[in-house]
Amino acid sequence: MNSTLVTLCRFFLLIILLLAGMFLERTGMMEYLSDPYELWYTVELVKQHMGMVGVSMAMATAFGLAVGIIFTRPKFERYSGPVMYMVGLGQTIPSLAVIALVMSILGIGCKAAVFALFIYSMLPIARNTMAGIKAIPAWMTDAARGMGMSSMRILFQIEIPNAMDVILTGFRVALVINIGTAALAFLIGAGGLGEHIFIGIDLMRTDKLLAGAIPTILLALFADHLCEVLRFWIIPKGLRLQEKA
Repeated sequence: MNSTLVTLCRFFLLIILLLAGMFLERTGMMEYLSDPYELWYTVELVKQHMGMVGVSMAMATAFGLAVGIIFTRPKFERYSGPVMYMVGLGQTIPSLAVIALVMSILGIGCKAAVFALFIYSMLPIARNTMAGIKAIPAWMTDAARGMGMSSMRILFQIEIPNAMDVILTGFRVALVINIGTAALAFLIGAGGLGEHIFIGIDLMRTDKLLAGAIPTILLALFADHLCEVLRFWIIPKGLRLQEKA
């Protein structure tokens, strides 16, 4: 039964790929990227896009983890509500407005785009870090404390490993949102795949538009798959087996 299902999935995937190839051929994207200069330029835009995403996600991950951990500590837990409200302001504002506001302060260019993406990406990581740590049963931390473990050991050996699945989910959501939003960075002169997308719209050239949109989609899908692989390596085996049970 499983082998039949796998065969059917492979067959439908092959059909989808064939239809996608025909679509791209008819829109002229394949011909557009067959030009060595345009292909090289598209690769450079992909590098710019990945650079902005990488730097902003590193900042958002560091800040989100720090906020999520600090405001689950007994001394600071009472401030968690107002702090999460302030962190969440970036998500309540439309992404284009966030980029415009940051541009008015930092000017145009990559620096402003990275900071805007950082603001837009840190909420899912901070919120999931806090939710994951708060969801750990009290008896687990009480037992660790009764064994003589310090607060730092409880954090790194009990709380973070048990909350890692929830934290990774927040990171996964933030990463996919970041990749899509980074296309808007072109509007403030930061480059990226948005350059192909918006120039293609202005010139009404479907081939150029798709040369930016398709790689953006593929980057998001690859990042989502990479997070799944990362989950396999980071989540302790015992917790994975417990979920399956």
